[in-house]
Amino acid sequence: MKRSSLFNFLSLSALLFSASFALSGCVGHSDSEEGSCPFHAEDEAAAETVVADENSDGMEGDALIYEQEKHFKNMRQLTFGGDNAEAYWSFDSESLVFQATNPQWNLSCDQIFVMELGKDKPSRKPPTMVSTGYGRTTCAYFLPGDQDIVYASTHLADSACPETPHRGPGDKYVWPVYEGYDIFLVNRQGENLRQLTFEAGYDAEATVSPKGDRMVFTSTRDGDLDLYTMALDGSDVRRVTHELGYDGGAFFSPDGEWLIWRANRPTGEEAEVYKSLLAQGLVQPTQMELFIGRADGTEQRQLTNLGGANWAPYFHPSGEKVLFCSNHESGKFPFNLFMIDIDGTNLEKVTFDSDFDSFPMFSPDGKRVAFSSNRNNGRTRHTNMFVADWVD
Repeated sequence: MKRSSLFNFLSLSALLFSASFALSGCVGHSDSEEGSCPFHAEDEAAAETVVADENSDGMEGDALIYEQEKHFKNMRQLTFGGDNAEAYWSFDSESLVFQATNPQWNLSCDQIFVMELGKDKPSRKPPTMVSTGYGRTTCAYFLPGDQDIVYASTHLADSACPETPHRGPGDKYVWPVYEGYDIFLVNRQGENLRQLTFEAGYDAEATVSPKGDRMVFTSTRDGDLDLYTMALDGSDVRRVTHELGYDGGAFFSPDGEWLIWRANRPTGEEAEVYKSLLAQGLVQPTQMELFIGRADGTEQRQLTNLGGANWAPYFHPSGEKVLFCSNHESGKFPFNLFMIDIDGTNLEKVTFDSDFDSFPMFSPDGKRVAFSSNRNNGRTRHTNMFVADWVD
């Protein structure tokens, strides 16, 4: 979702298809919720939550890494229980901002937290919450200097958690596109909240350029789900995409010149279905490919043509490759991480989990990668955050 709040697949195995996709998933599977930072599963499992000891750093090292995962070393699990996803690095590579729903933390709806990796430990006590605690939040990101955070929230539209439509018309898997989402800035202590977007409709999925001058986000302000950029104070809004279909989950290249994002391009009858669902505040995310283009909207092209759901892309520190999540091997589960060159060649499988790995992000110093996974969750529906050293 959400890379906005489009993040939950329904019971991960039925996420995209029938059962009961963040784009916000899990071992044991999970009922999905929202919509725009994909696939983020809300925990309804009756199984006991796995919680690390108050004084423990949690499980870490090679025990969390599958034998084939040659790009990872020294992996550390950061959360234990609930749904924890979209963990994005601070500019100094020392902190993560993420969204979480965790009954242990008295949360029934995603809120935004900051975890300081050198200080916070996995425990029953949550790290610092920077969102209001009302409504649903999604897609948080640090601004340069690491003192301010941008995120989307529905709290002005309604202080309650918005209802999650588990299935759409015809019993199709869908993500909700909540019209109540607007984009806000807050400091890392959760103070000095400032609203950046005021247009009617959905505004969410914001991420910030490494150049520190602009952010990109997804909006329905012109009638479709398109990408826009704006200055960090919310001014100078410029539309980036214009094709019919969902464009979202965008990130800048390391030099700030390019964007990578997920999209679908429906035609014919599929286009009519897409427009009908969007009019109901819904989108069906089962078919998505990666697109790349300059940050000013020029030179756009499709990067993948794999089938299934390809999403949560992030540039490799070199700017020459993209790490992303995909279920193209099966069309359903599992979801794993893959890497591809920006010319569409040299597709490589990076993770080998049996259920769900997604939301990868390289640290700005290029040394580590953070991602969300269902690994080591005791066969519950919990999605947790992991960090590992990256090996090229």
